[in-house]
Amino acid sequence: MSDSPNCPECKSKYTYEDRGLFVCSECAHEWTAADTAEAEEASQIRDAHGNVLQDGDSITVIKDLKIKGSSLVVKVGTKVKNIRLVDGDHDIDCKVDGIGAMQLKSEFVKKL
Repeated sequence: MSDSPNCPECKSKYTYEDRGLFVCSECAHEWTAADTAEAEEASQIRDAHGNVLQDGDSITVIKDLKIKGSSLVVKVGTKVKNIRLVDGDHDIDCKVDGIGAMQLKSEFVKKL
């Protein structure tokens, strides 16, 4: 196999290049290299200030966050270490001291 990227539609690794387009042999999706770069940039998760977040980063909460179904609150300035990025509406999976495991939205945190 060549160094062709995985299909953005079905995530298949069986892709090939044909006249400037990448083609998936499983779902027949076609895309350009520019589409791949745009999708890669759009898939990056950024904090409230535009910094790119990665697995293992440390972050700080920038807004009081009420926890649904509980009377607990994650206060401004709470530091969280060793985050994990996940897909979905809440894109940060982490453990907050004194509260436990939870998911946060990247728009309410900043990278340390």
